[in-house]
Amino acid sequence: MKPVVIACAALAGELRAVLGGAGATGAVDVRYLPANLHNRPERITPAVAAALAEAGDRPVFVAYADCGTGGRLDALLADHHPGVERLAGDHCYEVFAGSAMYTELMAAEPGTFFLTDFLARHFDALVWQGLGLDRHPELAAMYFGNYTRLVLLSQSTHPAVVLAARAAAARLGLRFEHRHVGRDGLLPAVPVTLRRSAA
Repeated sequence: MKPVVIACAALAGELRAVLGGAGATGAVDVRYLPANLHNRPERITPAVAAALAEAGDRPVFVAYADCGTGGRLDALLADHHPGVERLAGDHCYEVFAGSAMYTELMAAEPGTFFLTDFLARHFDALVWQGLGLDRHPELAAMYFGNYTRLVLLSQSTHPAVVLAARAAAARLGLRFEHRHVGRDGLLPAVPVTLRRSAA
């Protein structure tokens, strides 16, 4: 029985790269849930619960952080699926950066808005349109008035990602910074038997 990874579609490209690097692409079934669930985080836990039910008795890993579920995802796993693990952290920024770097960045400048490669590439659809700023640009001051910088936590070294993130920062009127963090935060999603080759 192949292990199952239940993952946010926002992680699809990065997770494919990590699984491919471990030679696990054909050895793992990945069930992607819609990335736009993050705009309605109360829907994440029910969606994960349904995917867990579909997985049956197969080994499962949940490639989500808490992601705004307010502990409900952890409660689901503890109460109904003991032994099933998820990505450590509150959100994908902490997953990719690691807790130490994320804490350092927030302590240095609490008004920090983060982007990953996925969010940089899809800034218009997920942030600008997702928050309704395409229809009401005047809301930008309400949403982002307390932010002072945008930090790209990049997984790849593709220059187009950096350009997209820099353009997003300019659009929001925020200072731009870039930290390359890679994909190692997703290694826990690789089955234990394959992690050594993934590292």
